[in-house]
Amino acid sequence: MRVKELGKDRRAETITLFIGPQHPGSGHLRLVVELDGDVVVGIRPDIGWVHRGVEKIAETKKFVQVIPLIERPSIIDSANMNVGYVRAVEKLLGVEVPDRARYIRTILCELNRIASHLYGIGIFGNMIGTSTIFMWSFGDREIIVELMQELTGARLTYSFFLPGGVKGDLPDGFEEKLEKGLRYIENRIPEYNALFIENPVTEDRLKGVGVIDREKAVEIGLTGPNLRASGVEYDARMAGEYGAYKDLGFKPVTRPEGDSFARLMLRFDEIEGSIGLIRKAIREMPQGPIMHERTKGMARQVLMKVPEGEAFSRVECGRGELTFFVVSKGGDKPHRVRMVTPSFRNLIGFETALVGHRLADVPTVYGSLDYFPPEADR
Repeated sequence: MRVKELGKDRRAETITLFIGPQHPGSGHLRLVVELDGDVVVGIRPDIGWVHRGVEKIAETKKFVQVIPLIERPSIIDSANMNVGYVRAVEKLLGVEVPDRARYIRTILCELNRIASHLYGIGIFGNMIGTSTIFMWSFGDREIIVELMQELTGARLTYSFFLPGGVKGDLPDGFEEKLEKGLRYIENRIPEYNALFIENPVTEDRLKGVGVIDREKAVEIGLTGPNLRASGVEYDARMAGEYGAYKDLGFKPVTRPEGDSFARLMLRFDEIEGSIGLIRKAIREMPQGPIMHERTKGMARQVLMKVPEGEAFSRVECGRGELTFFVVSKGGDKPHRVRMVTPSFRNLIGFETALVGHRLADVPTVYGSLDYFPPEADR
């Protein structure tokens, strides 16, 4: 306990409280919270040590061998992590992805976005005491995971995107299974509304709690749904430099309130948006090759030498913008790989959203920010 200056004429004895990690091996965040009674007057996120050393290990691997590494920090959103790195390598190689491959990438990335949001909604539900939503969303997420497994042959880490294209085409009968799964998720959303979203307890705990206004969100550099829930219309998919988003006429969804409720609802909005993008991609997908001739074949990928140079890429993951900076010295291994993940950038939101709130609001704001610890401690 110590004395802290809280204002011109106010002094208080504050208590420092450590919250988490519940299980160090899973990468849960530790929050160092300073309390005046039960009011949060200071908070410091401690991201911990679940360090995978991805950036340094990448220097010892061939370019194609880095792909499984960069998927691990956000294992629940691995397709979007995958495409970020691959786009940087494609820029170094100077190859363009065939149109059909761009559409397939978009379908898998949007499926993974739905699965990632359902995961975050489930964890959020558990944090505010509704285990039913945790079980519902994790169960519904299995529908999407099964579809991704059908497409890629893997359950969580797909390594499906390679420099120049994708590993495989849509399997026979996939479109019918896909539509059935999307329709199931679509029909479940009204049930989430009835049980969870329109529940007065949920509204009381989330509305007006953890507000980050538009100007502050921009100032502190929030990204992803957390930024768009503060009314900022920015999404890396808008740039149109990867996938088929430009062809599909993608537009981001925003909400103006900037509170915990808006951040939750933005993720439901994006699930519906992803369903629409996937359906449109299936309808408009062109025929043609799925790999660039220069990089076709796994043997060629492993032996591939990348010209000397530097490349930067940005993609939109489930939790926000992911950036890669890759340096090549002209060999078969990257000289340097730098990745900046959305959860790392969103860490600053804890202090902005929580100071001045009650201790009981900590899990509410935590869940609304959809922070994924291993993604920050990459």
